[in-house]
Amino acid sequence: MQYKVSIEAPCPLACSRTWRDACGVFGIYAPGQDVARLAYFGIFALQHRGQESAGIAVGDGRSLECKKEMGLVTQVFDEATLAQLQGDVALGHVRYSTTGSEMIENAQPMLGEHRSGPFAIAHNGNLINAKALRDKMAARGMRFETTSDTEVIVQLIAQSGADSIEEAVADMMSQAKGAYSLGIVTPTKLLAVRDPNGVRPLAIGRYNEGSWAIASETCALNTINASFVREVEPGEIVILDKDGLNSIQALAPARKAVCIFEFIYFARPDSHIYGKSVYMSRVQMGHMLAQQAPAEADMVIGIPETGIPHAIGFAQVSGIPFGEGFIKNRYIHRTFIAPGQKLRELGVRMKLRPLRESIAGKRLVVVDDSIVRGTTTGPEIELLREAGAREVHLRINCPPLKWPCFYGIDTSARSELIGSRLTVPEICEHVGADSLAYLNIKNLITAVGLPKSNFCTACFDNQYPIPIPPDVKVTKFDLETQPAEAGSE
Repeated sequence: MQYKVSIEAPCPLACSRTWRDACGVFGIYAPGQDVARLAYFGIFALQHRGQESAGIAVGDGRSLECKKEMGLVTQVFDEATLAQLQGDVALGHVRYSTTGSEMIENAQPMLGEHRSGPFAIAHNGNLINAKALRDKMAARGMRFETTSDTEVIVQLIAQSGADSIEEAVADMMSQAKGAYSLGIVTPTKLLAVRDPNGVRPLAIGRYNEGSWAIASETCALNTINASFVREVEPGEIVILDKDGLNSIQALAPARKAVCIFEFIYFARPDSHIYGKSVYMSRVQMGHMLAQQAPAEADMVIGIPETGIPHAIGFAQVSGIPFGEGFIKNRYIHRTFIAPGQKLRELGVRMKLRPLRESIAGKRLVVVDDSIVRGTTTGPEIELLREAGAREVHLRINCPPLKWPCFYGIDTSARSELIGSRLTVPEICEHVGADSLAYLNIKNLITAVGLPKSNFCTACFDNQYPIPIPPDVKVTKFDLETQPAEAGSE
């Protein structure tokens, strides 16, 4: 083998969250630069996309060295660790598990060996045919060391008979189905790969002359002062090396289907997707929601952090003053909120504290990005009541979530989605609000400003752009009855 890997023990405080984020990928090809440190800055900017584990792989022209651990970026890397990672090309990853359990073996980048040499992969997404591919390879005697679908991708590339890594990746793409935005690093080059539907974002940036970067979000490119060039196209392999930027269209693009929740929740507000500002899209969602579902109130507040741009937009159109209702403890990271409903409710109190002096005696419009299970919304409203809020009118900047995601977001089974089990009035009563309204899907799409055909909205309307195999679908479609599709409220 031509690579080394350092793997440390898991963090004992790792946990689950109501709405698990997509992972974050960052790569840099910059000969003569401190690429490990640049990758560190890149994945630090993407920390919101995954707080379970972090890793960086570096190529020095001959071999790969990889360091990864459970925990946050600042917990995994320090000056001494970064100094050991020397080379011209690097690939970083932050992870929240959607397939594969929370254990160090599933941390990324994940290493492999092709006939052309060693490589490492960082993956954002989820394969819907991972089990079928895994079973097929296992029947041929292949042994798997992890429970992650990323290892399936690694093995498809490793077993390819192609002469080059690019051809091996193309072979993999012809077999893999689902969502995958990949960074792939070898000792000498960086590859960026996107599935034919482009479900998860992946951007290319120019760092300086002869240097390039890739990132799940443009905010990471901004962090290292790289200029945005373009997005990786669906079905494309982009090669970044001494010859500059080259491209292979490995698969014909299918209907674009970027996850709409990138605009609602996942992406940082200072990122751009499809040329659209995430922040301004969220403000526009607030505008549309204020027109669609007005309320008589004294103040508009947002649930930190992602609800704030939505709330600002609502306030601008409604004419109701925007104010702060909650103070967020910024030292409470998602990774350290313990699992289980009782402890999750305590976690809400640790993370958010109401501003009594701001909200006592007032009628509030409380704006949030979404309600998934409904397990944290109720405690948040209870906190506002305890602080003296006279009325709480809840406004949500997307339709009810009724259908699970199979493309890289852990929304679990339909029975756990409150929008699948209860009507809007029932949800309102369940969480203890005085009124509740959701932004409908038409207004959501209008706010983003791109055609609906550009997005995956399956969590709202059951219209999956990539067909889900029956054996995979049954793992999450566990309701005895099928309620009306979302987006009709």
